[in-house]
Amino acid sequence: MNEIGTVTDKEGASRGKAARAPSLWLTVLSLIAFVILIALGVWQIERRAWKLALIDRVEQRVHAPAAPIPSPASWPAVSATNDEYRHVHVTGRFLHDRETLVQAVTEEGPGYWVLTPLQRGDGTQVLINRGFVPSERRDASSRQSGNPDGQVEITGLLRITEPKGGFLRNNVPQHNRWYSRDVAAIAMARGLHDVAPFFVDADAGSQSGVGPIGGLTVIRFPNNHLIYALTWFALAFMLAGRLFVTFGGGLFRRKRFVHDKAGGRDAATRRTGSDAGTIVEQA
Repeated sequence: MNEIGTVTDKEGASRGKAARAPSLWLTVLSLIAFVILIALGVWQIERRAWKLALIDRVEQRVHAPAAPIPSPASWPAVSATNDEYRHVHVTGRFLHDRETLVQAVTEEGPGYWVLTPLQRGDGTQVLINRGFVPSERRDASSRQSGNPDGQVEITGLLRITEPKGGFLRNNVPQHNRWYSRDVAAIAMARGLHDVAPFFVDADAGSQSGVGPIGGLTVIRFPNNHLIYALTWFALAFMLAGRLFVTFGGGLFRRKRFVHDKAGGRDAATRRTGSDAGTIVEQA
């Protein structure tokens, strides 16, 4: 028994076009995604090279002999890229009555950084992070013997100001609550003038007597860029494999179907006529 149905060439063409359209858009979007993923992987490789260079540069600065801090004339040009973690030394007299306690969590436990202005001979001032004290020693009267008088020389690491506050916590100068070492805000709150736009993390033992614990600067640069790069590249190649399976496999199946149709003894469909096609299915 034969079942016969007819469709016009125009209708068949429009249906074929509609069927092909989603595949075309999917291909274009997939290729764009592939290019973006490859670009992200390359970018992470470049970031890794930059991070390794930064780590090497910082290591050289930290272990270099201490040099004088930048001169006041060069303070506006001081930056994290060019100057942070330089090993420096500075001479002056501590203004202990204007110290600021900044909350901190260190390997010694929770407590405070003790930031004390250092008055220099040229009239300028530099904030010195003298080190860490536990909460029970936050009161300056409990560590008077650790506050040196007179001229002192401090060696340490140059650090860039930390404006506004710490993670999810803003400094509150009016209530004397500090969560970051914001040089400008501390200078304003303590009535300081001609203050360097950076501070110095004091080395361990760079001040005499019993006082804050110095030398606790943590230098850590997360370097996961290789993992990120491999992830982006893996996603790109997975997408490429999916494209091959979807479109390459479909093309292979279509070629095989055409070959079987042309070589088979029993044709499943035949197309006749100029303006209309007749599909004949043989039972």
